Amino acid sequence: MEKYQEVERSIIKKYRKDIWAKFVKAVKEYKLINENDKIMVCISGGKDSFLLAKCIEELHKHSDVKFSFCCVMMDPGYNKKNRKLIEENAKKLNIDLEIFESDIFDIVSSVDKSPCYLCARMRRGFLYSRAKELGCNKIALGHHFDDVIETTLLSMFYGAEVKTMMPKLHSDNFKGIELIRPIYLIKEKDIISWKNYNNLEFINCACKFTEDISSNKEDSKREEVKELIDNLRKVNDRVDYNIFKSLDNINLDCVLGYNKNRKRHSFLDYYDE
Repeated sequence: MEKYQEVERSIIKKYRKDIWAKFVKAVKEYKLINENDKIMVCISGGKDSFLLAKCIEELHKHSDVKFSFCCVMMDPGYNKKNRKLIEENAKKLNIDLEIFESDIFDIVSSVDKSPCYLCARMRRGFLYSRAKELGCNKIALGHHFDDVIETTLLSMFYGAEVKTMMPKLHSDNFKGIELIRPIYLIKEKDIISWKNYNNLEFINCACKFTEDISSNKEDSKREEVKELIDNLRKVNDRVDYNIFKSLDNINLDCVLGYNKNRKRHSFLDYYDE
């Protein structure tokens, strides 16, 4: 078999329970892919987005639901080494990848305040615009299970609110386009295992700014939360699942307040009813 065929086989055979079944479950449970959808699969160059692309490709081959997809990567100004590795992986995995250029890194490099926020916002805008140009009604991103629970805890610890990364969202600025996260239920450890099993190498972080500065993981809030969850797993190996499930099991009778459609509600509103 060709390398890409071995990779495809591993997804539906060796990793059927930990990757393929969870991918299919998320697609069905959250109604992520429907008849006649045209999906733009966003490739960042990392393990998660490449796995997403292969899973979407497999679903396209075997699903009774008829949809189309294309794989797109926006190059915001990657260095030549990272760009080459992404192109080589696309070829190795038999992914027809369209690459378009932007100057996001150059623009953001002149900003002192919140460059990461601006970069993420601009990247999202470029991708939505490209999806619209291609006639796509959905954009697929490679956020996984660990991203979801880490985002939940980050919101609690640093944002003082309970919210999470949703499996799908309607775009506020690009009418008719929806963002979906099909590998939402897949754990990062299983993605890493799949990568290592197939002897694949992907870029970890292609950020232009972290190449030029000394990056201390201990200073990263997300790394801090990752470490916390890892330590909690040593005491309770289901703690990550329980964090995730709690967001699907909120008891509104036992919360002080909540926001709905930008309107604040308090338990006092219905306390004497």
